[in-house]
Amino acid sequence: MRKKTLAIAILTGFAANIASAQTSVTLYGLIDTGFEYMSNSASLGATSGGHSVVKMSNGVWQGSRFGLTGKEDLGGGTQAIFTLESSFNSGTGAAVPTNGMFGRRSFVGLTNAAYGTLTVGRQYTSYYTLLVPYSPINWLTGYGGAHPGDIDSMDSSYRANNSILYVSPSFHGLTVSGYYALGGVAGSFNRGSTWSAGAQYISGPFGIAAAFLRINNSTLGGGAWGADSTASSGGAEPGVSALTYGYRNAQAQQRVAVTGGWQFSPAFDISLAYSNVQYIPGVNSGFRDEAIFNTGGVVLHWKPRIEWDLAAGYAYTRATEANGITSAAHYSQFNLMQYYSLSKRTGLYMVEGYQRASGKTYTLNANGVGGIIDATANVGDGANSTPSSSQSQFVGIAGIIHRF
Repeated sequence: MRKKTLAIAILTGFAANIASAQTSVTLYGLIDTGFEYMSNSASLGATSGGHSVVKMSNGVWQGSRFGLTGKEDLGGGTQAIFTLESSFNSGTGAAVPTNGMFGRRSFVGLTNAAYGTLTVGRQYTSYYTLLVPYSPINWLTGYGGAHPGDIDSMDSSYRANNSILYVSPSFHGLTVSGYYALGGVAGSFNRGSTWSAGAQYISGPFGIAAAFLRINNSTLGGGAWGADSTASSGGAEPGVSALTYGYRNAQAQQRVAVTGGWQFSPAFDISLAYSNVQYIPGVNSGFRDEAIFNTGGVVLHWKPRIEWDLAAGYAYTRATEANGITSAAHYSQFNLMQYYSLSKRTGLYMVEGYQRASGKTYTLNANGVGGIIDATANVGDGANSTPSSSQSQFVGIAGIIHRF
């Protein structure tokens, strides 16, 4: 009997060791396609010539993607983890960004419930990771409902290459995180780097988060950055918009933001956000004074039935007076959203956004020469490359999303 008991114990322990070393890999993704109407669409930097447009839109509710994620138990509560995630345009099948096979996320690391998670690769910042639970993009979408031009990068478009991210476990509701992306510029450890830190506290129905983000250009301003607002050797992505076009050759950007929310009932919640964004000039920049944008926003979410989600939001952005501007630009944006669940994986949605701009802003022409112009509207971040050429813009979108 003792021998039989011993044999069972040995076999049980052997099976447990096998289980602890198991590896799981999951294929996942989603496809999101719809149709969009934009009342005034012009090329970035244009001050006239805008026209209404009807087009197929991609990734409005969530960016179309597919990915692989996996983990391996290493023992002692530690797991090795990885994610490879690729964005694509569901209307054309093209990779986004171009030639970026896993341009959305690509990281590997270790996680332990007692010590937290450490990952390296291409990934989101601490700023985004901790603020996003109360960001406007959750119900209004980033495409139409991000704060004007996504000035504060609360949408999911900013990731950096060569990054190291640490997220702590939750200590009585408190989570902290730190992030650093190496710039790789010879002779300077700081240039081209991105760093971020933040904290989040959740207690029952209430939550609040605060975070900081610094993006350093690989030059001292005046670099050729294509579509990047401030590009770095670390792969910065914040897009140029009508709000920031005059500051696209900044030496650095800084963002400080606070978000929070309250779940009043299973059917109703509210979220609030505030951000301060700074564009810092360098010796070769096309502007001389630091440009500062302050933004506040609120989102109301209501779930009248299990299959319905409805939301409304308002955001206000105001620039400070700088670079010869005495009537600073300000932007008011209103948003509505309707989502109907056909199943747990499939849904239909509509998103509407209207923005009105006032005051003056700063711009740079193709030769880097600055000037003061009337501020123009730029709803969410879906119109960043085709903002309005006037002070107002309306965007309406209807689509379908399927997750797998």
